[in-house]
Amino acid sequence: MNKPLAITMGDGAGIGPETIAKAFRDAPDLLRGCFVAGDLATLRRAAAVVSEGGVSLPVAALEQPAEALAAPPRCVPVLQVVEPRVPAPFGRISAPAGRAAGDCVVWAARAALRGELAGLVTAPLHKEALAAAGAPYDRYPGHTELLQAVAAEHLGVPVARLPVRMMLANDELRTVLVSIHVSLSEAIEQVSSGNIAETLRITHEAVAAALQRPPRIAVAGLNPHAGEGGLFGREEIEVIAPAIAAARARGIDAHGPFAPDTVFMRARGFAEFDVVVAMYHDQGLIPVKYLGVEQGVNVTLGLPLVRTSPDHGTAFDIAGSGRADAASLIAAVRMARQLAP
Repeated sequence: MNKPLAITMGDGAGIGPETIAKAFRDAPDLLRGCFVAGDLATLRRAAAVVSEGGVSLPVAALEQPAEALAAPPRCVPVLQVVEPRVPAPFGRISAPAGRAAGDCVVWAARAALRGELAGLVTAPLHKEALAAAGAPYDRYPGHTELLQAVAAEHLGVPVARLPVRMMLANDELRTVLVSIHVSLSEAIEQVSSGNIAETLRITHEAVAAALQRPPRIAVAGLNPHAGEGGLFGREEIEVIAPAIAAARARGIDAHGPFAPDTVFMRARGFAEFDVVVAMYHDQGLIPVKYLGVEQGVNVTLGLPLVRTSPDHGTAFDIAGSGRADAASLIAAVRMARQLAP
């Protein structure tokens, strides 16, 4: 890459910083040109947690992002983008830690939107800590919505004019969601022909760019057995099928709606389909996570920047123990490199 890739440190009370340190330690070639947008003291503590033989991983303070391109391997380059702070206690919800995590994401997103970065990889934040931080972060249930708001502000458009979608992917399965972090009742309300059509458009464009060919898209139904011909609900007949037909008329290779309990098996290994569009959060994410969170990558589709994230949370119960697995973060860095222009 001719531009650096930022990794936001996530919530300092969780496993994000130590998985970042492990990634720089264990995948030095892949992490060349990457740097951490975060707090030096927090990353130094994380480097000590993952030390080998009593020797801590070196942490280098950057003055500007471009210096990351020349940083030596097995060293953690950190750009201080928040006010220096005493690291948050491990495993505790902390408003200051939530605010610092949010500030790192906003800084990195704005830098990417200005064209200074190839993209960003976001270590996990804690949604309760983010909400506890207060305005403006208490308005956003997660990374996706926060990044959407920052990008819309940069483009000077209302958030509604910048639809985004969440894709979770690993080596066996990709799934894109019609709705993200909302209650199940609200997710059902969001199953509309317009939302499904928008999801199919975003999925087609994003996955085609990654595969360099039009993707084969399967669409899951909402109801058991995809409604069983209207016996268990008519959303498939009245809402989902018309959206698929409209997408096919625009040249999108979409099929369905299929029974949700079997469609993911048909797409596993990309046998019949390259990606599944699911109607709501858990319908789409449980199959991918069941295959192994250590290789799952969260990708935000529809943004004018590259953003990936590991497929796990802050894991407060093991934070600071050195037991956190960096595989998903490493996979997220690899995916960001593949997607970066």
